[in-house]
Amino acid sequence: MSNPPATPTLPLSAVFITLNAASQLEAALRSVAFCQDIVVVDSGSTDNTVALAQQYGARVVFKEWLGFGPQKQFAVAQAQFDWVLCLDADERVSPELMVSIQRLFSGSTPEPDLRNVAAFDMPRCNFFMGRYLRHGEGYPDLSRRLFHRARAGWSNDAVHEKVEVQGGLAVKRLQGDLLHESAETLQSYLAKQNRYTTIQAEQLAARGKRPGFAKLVLSPVVRFIKFYVVRRGFLDGWPGFVHIVIGCFNSFVKYAKARELMDRQR
Repeated sequence: MSNPPATPTLPLSAVFITLNAASQLEAALRSVAFCQDIVVVDSGSTDNTVALAQQYGARVVFKEWLGFGPQKQFAVAQAQFDWVLCLDADERVSPELMVSIQRLFSGSTPEPDLRNVAAFDMPRCNFFMGRYLRHGEGYPDLSRRLFHRARAGWSNDAVHEKVEVQGGLAVKRLQGDLLHESAETLQSYLAKQNRYTTIQAEQLAARGKRPGFAKLVLSPVVRFIKFYVVRRGFLDGWPGFVHIVIGCFNSFVKYAKARELMDRQR
């Protein structure tokens, strides 16, 4: 196993949540070596995740699983600096994105006054079925991962969590991709989507939102037209087609599960 690269560091905290992520974490840690502070909040890994994080100089904190949003917000609270960069173990900061972030905090080039900025969005490039998706639903997949924790924070959602910004503060966009290098098989991807749609359905049911028949039928159709046709997902070939079909099916299943759950609760 190689040692962490010697890279000039910035007053920035890189934050991860992990569970048995040893197979993916090393590349992620190497990509944030420019951050002075690295925090890994682990929820009980039984592989080499913790030892690997410590080898790369990360501070490791144990926290039982709270759900994606609450777990990430807990991790943000452990950071040394107010500006935090939140990544998953299967994500990497590309060299171009690193340069964009360095320009913000190194003072080497004129940048927006950070006192009036709450967060930065960055394009995320997803690796799916052997290729990076560059169109449709898979790109640019804008993700809000760099933010000031006193001005923004993770939502309380158990899945599909998002960074919410205080009113009146600016959100800027960075150049360079956040690379999502998931090595999962199609089978494991489908299993994960099944879990996610169940959680989403439970959230809908808890809010008393029973989807109508039109919602079940039209939501997948609109999604397909938007991402596969208008945003040219067809240019990503067979992987792009499979990706959008799964996404459309997820839309249908999420609402179908919510209806079933609410019908059983009557």
